[in-house]
Amino acid sequence: MIKVLFVCHGNICRSVMAEYMFRDKIRKLGLEDRFCADSAATSREEIGNEMYPPAKSMLTKKGIPFGHHRARQIVREDYDRYDILVGMDDENMYFMRRMLGEDTEGKFRKMLQYIGLEREVADPWYTGDFTQTYEDLDQSLDAMIRIEAEAFS
Repeated sequence: MIKVLFVCHGNICRSVMAEYMFRDKIRKLGLEDRFCADSAATSREEIGNEMYPPAKSMLTKKGIPFGHHRARQIVREDYDRYDILVGMDDENMYFMRRMLGEDTEGKFRKMLQYIGLEREVADPWYTGDFTQTYEDLDQSLDAMIRIEAEAFS
């Protein structure tokens, strides 16, 4: 089983959207026995808070089921617990290294690199554009599943 952790600043928008979108995609592809996913934050600001309501609305609009979520912060043990740790932006990547240590096993990924882009996943907390965030995640998650399923075969 390939264990994936999606990481963003607060774990109430991008990373949790990615988690539930990923789960929905792997379920539809019949790959639930190959992958599992979770999400976490680099900051402590939102610990214990639910998914941001506009993020829930976007998932609902797209027909993606989600469960009860409470934001949590990454911990050092996450590096050993997960096979792939995916940051949404450069700041996330920086803090993942600071909090988890150097990526000695090559587990860190930046989300949009899966589709050949160096830019960051649009942060809807600041932009208010949940559609762009959804589109960024939708494209890169499809590529991620294809690439990682092949790499771990």
